[in-house]
Amino acid sequence: MGGNPIYEKLSDCVKAVREKTDFVPRVAIVLGSGLGDYAAQIKVEAEVSYGEIKGFPVSTVPGHAGRFVFGYVEQVPVVCMKGRVHYYEGYDISDVVLPVRLMRLLGAEILFLTNAAGGVNTSFHAGDLMMLKDHLSVFVPNPLIGANMEELGPRFPDMSQVYDAELQEKIRKAAKENAIFLQEGVYAQLTGPSFESPAEIRMLRALGCDAVGMSTVVEAIAACHCGMRVCGISCICNLAAGMSANPLSHEEVQAAADEAAPRFAKLVTEAVMRF
Repeated sequence: MGGNPIYEKLSDCVKAVREKTDFVPRVAIVLGSGLGDYAAQIKVEAEVSYGEIKGFPVSTVPGHAGRFVFGYVEQVPVVCMKGRVHYYEGYDISDVVLPVRLMRLLGAEILFLTNAAGGVNTSFHAGDLMMLKDHLSVFVPNPLIGANMEELGPRFPDMSQVYDAELQEKIRKAAKENAIFLQEGVYAQLTGPSFESPAEIRMLRALGCDAVGMSTVVEAIAACHCGMRVCGISCICNLAAGMSANPLSHEEVQAAADEAAPRFAKLVTEAVMRF
């Protein structure tokens, strides 16, 4: 194991999960705000609470449950992360991406990331779904900083195509065949937990960003590093700061996410069936 404490912790987490289930997923799904109930659509084989995994970071955010759900979406074996861990909760960045690495070591080949995001693109509306084509990491530490874990991937991984082109095409087809309107764009992760300022939103728009949130990018980087194919969808839950007269609130985000949840869930299922 090379004596790397992060890798040793990861290995201990794998052992803890394997003591509870030997299920091998092919697709890992991270459920963002508003998609927490998606696990109800899975034919469940096993569930493991984060609290049962020694050393595993436990989510403290309202709307994020805190367990792995193993089972099937139609015939596809999946692991669902019901509740993610955010950098703004005070965890080390290596803990924020530990779940993704864990799902990879349990067998997952594809990572499907979902999130609730603020719309930066002026043509977006609350309730829109946006497929991620690329990302920006702003003020968030890279999860690969520190000694490289050769067991997972190379020191300098390529990030020129983080979001897999073939998976993107399958998501497009799933949306089209189910008459689900789908935006596409660039997602930016900032640290949170405060919402962005109007000046920060203007900066992001100038940089070519379409949606902004407090998760996802570091998970995508870690997944890309360890050889996973990555795709992602954002639910645009509000227009970002300075774009409307209303102040931003977590309740507004949750309400918009809940409204979009049936379409969001349908798109995730239809896309996973094609993977």
